Amino acid sequence: MMAFLWIPFFIALHFSTTVESSSCAVNGFPIVRNISEIPQDNYGRQGLSHITVAGSALHGFKEIEVWLQTFAPGARTPIHRHSCEEIFVVLKGSGTLYLASNSHKNYPGSPQEFPIFKNSTFFVPVNDAHQVWNTDEHEDLQVLVVISRPPVKV
Repeated sequence: MMAFLWIPFFIALHFSTTVESSSCAVNGFPIVRNISEIPQDNYGRQGLSHITVAGSALHGFKEIEVWLQTFAPGARTPIHRHSCEEIFVVLKGSGTLYLASNSHKNYPGSPQEFPIFKNSTFFVPVNDAHQVWNTDEHEDLQVLVVISRPPVKV
């Protein structure tokens, strides 16, 4: 009786070893990749490392884009806005989020300052001006960023 319980497992194992290696349906990229082998850019900003983990331009994604950004001590983004929503997860370090929220009734357009730190998360609404700044003098700030409706250049 116990042997019959293992049959589905061994059938699944057999098929998983006989099927070609798995890759995304998008551009044939492998499902599992080493993040240290993904191209980095700094967009002309000293102290910034930007990796597009998954996105529209390289991977053909249409609904979501995922970035890994690392800021050296003192590094920051310019004040900017996007036509998409952004969610940040702070993986290491600390810093400051400056947010001029058009969506907040009490503070429309007035920049607010929020401390960010390891394991914190924050959300930036569509078209809200914001800036992420590593205010720590000794440690990198690393964030995972998920954006909706990635910018697509046609």
